[in-house]
Amino acid sequence: MNKMKITFDAVSENESFARLAVSGFLLYKNPNMGDIEDIKMAVSEAVTNSIIHGYDGEGVIDLSCSIEGRRVCLVIEDYGKGIENIEKAREPMYTSKPECERSGLGFTVMESFMDGLEISSQLGKGTRITMYKDLA
Repeated sequence: MNKMKITFDAVSENESFARLAVSGFLLYKNPNMGDIEDIKMAVSEAVTNSIIHGYDGEGVIDLSCSIEGRRVCLVIEDYGKGIENIEKAREPMYTSKPECERSGLGFTVMESFMDGLEISSQLGKGTRITMYKDLA
């Protein structure tokens, strides 16, 4: 197994950094472009959700990635507000911040691009998103 972990500030400028870090880490497995684009899209959604919904100000995001064989595991974790109702948050078009013109499709997008998605959250303690993808 090979793994990496990075911590970065929860600011929108770091969303692209997270995407590039994960795709760069996976390059040694020679993944196809479709898999890389799927993973980058899911990471983008998870990090953006942490930035927008996890914090009202400063905070950090931990991103870890591991690969065993052809299976990729990504974990994006914030230490912010948490999600009050995970099932409601997973509903397409639901957003807790309509004033920010959010579409409410973050979890739907993550699920559509990855092979597995798990969400755990505690109010006042943060949210952890775990995603899996089997490389072609």
